Amino acid sequence: MIMKKDIFTPADVLLPEGITLEKWSVIACDQFSSELDYWERVREQVGGEPSTLKMIIPEAYLDVADEEDEKEKILATMDDYSQRGLFREIKDSFIYVERTQPDGRVRRGLVGAVDLEEYDFSSKEAAIQASENTVLERLPTRIHIRRAARFELPHIMTFIDDREATVIEPLVSMSQKLPVLYDFDLMEGGGHIRGMRVTGKDADEIMAALRALHEKNQMLMVMGDGNHSLAAAKVYWDELKQSLSEDEKETHPARRALLEVNNVYDPAISFEAIHRVVFDTEPEELIKALGEAIPEGTDYELQWVTCTQNGVIGVSADCIGDMLTALQAFLDEYIKSTGCRIDYIHGEDTVKALTQEKRRLGLILPAMEKSELFTTVASKGIFPKKSFSVGHARDKRYYLECRAITNHKLQITNHKY
Repeated sequence: MIMKKDIFTPADVLLPEGITLEKWSVIACDQFSSELDYWERVREQVGGEPSTLKMIIPEAYLDVADEEDEKEKILATMDDYSQRGLFREIKDSFIYVERTQPDGRVRRGLVGAVDLEEYDFSSKEAAIQASENTVLERLPTRIHIRRAARFELPHIMTFIDDREATVIEPLVSMSQKLPVLYDFDLMEGGGHIRGMRVTGKDADEIMAALRALHEKNQMLMVMGDGNHSLAAAKVYWDELKQSLSEDEKETHPARRALLEVNNVYDPAISFEAIHRVVFDTEPEELIKALGEAIPEGTDYELQWVTCTQNGVIGVSADCIGDMLTALQAFLDEYIKSTGCRIDYIHGEDTVKALTQEKRRLGLILPAMEKSELFTTVASKGIFPKKSFSVGHARDKRYYLECRAITNHKLQITNHKY
């Protein structure tokens, strides 16, 4: 039985049945945001088949899409998928995930549900904390969709600080006996994903290990990816619970949010820098202003690149979080005062490709050591927005599992689970 003190628990997970999973599962909406050709290829591959693509707004289209129209399409698609028996329900289960990344490394994670009462994106006291600054302006669209949606489909990843490998890693030796729920190649070079059901005694052991981990640290989890999605779920829950009785608050499905937990010390997990490209700017003026605005030193290096030249700016900072904070504060003010535009880019090669045109400047940032995540959040608080990425763009989580967040009954396909 799930106890109230259990922050991360098994869930009633919805998985599509009888469709092509390679077309159903697409990468997180905030990836390839300056590469429309990626998303056009995805649209072509999906065609008219059921897909999570039809329930998201890729950020690459935000400048050209009619947001209100897209929201209505998303909600209509969710209703359609809910009513026509597209899903099977995997009751009271974790899903142990083995994600083979494009580089061949296998990242291990656990899909379940977190208690939103234990998450606060603005507090240093919560058991689940944000790692990066939450941009409130990015929440309304997500909240609007969640209010009307019958189910959620997350790309959220959180980390636990589990040096002794007590929570997820014991499942590795058990994986051959666990029931396989899905096993397929991800589109567009995303690697391979395999998911196995974990329930009963095995699930109880996972929760016991998490309780023991939590006893050592007030902060059990730190956000990796999908911070704004979880923040939207939290804001909606805080809004919804005002109309619920105490008993309803304990059991309402919107109190929890589906996500994947990973051990920050998993060898397959690496933190990649999220670089910056500034568009419609005068590169020489920006470089000069940046050099004057941030402390000069040798602790960290910022590489800059334009269509004609490149160079390095040395920065003095106590930790990478302080360096990123100083840089982002400068960029926010510079963009506001000059009217130029910025995008946040995964991969040095993409930065260099995007800066082949005039009036563009790329800033290539250093990567963060994984050991710095929990210590920095605990001592310094949150990082500024877009500080780091979990792996490369194609390593990101793909939308796949869903979960009901209302008490409306869905049309569920009969299945042995």
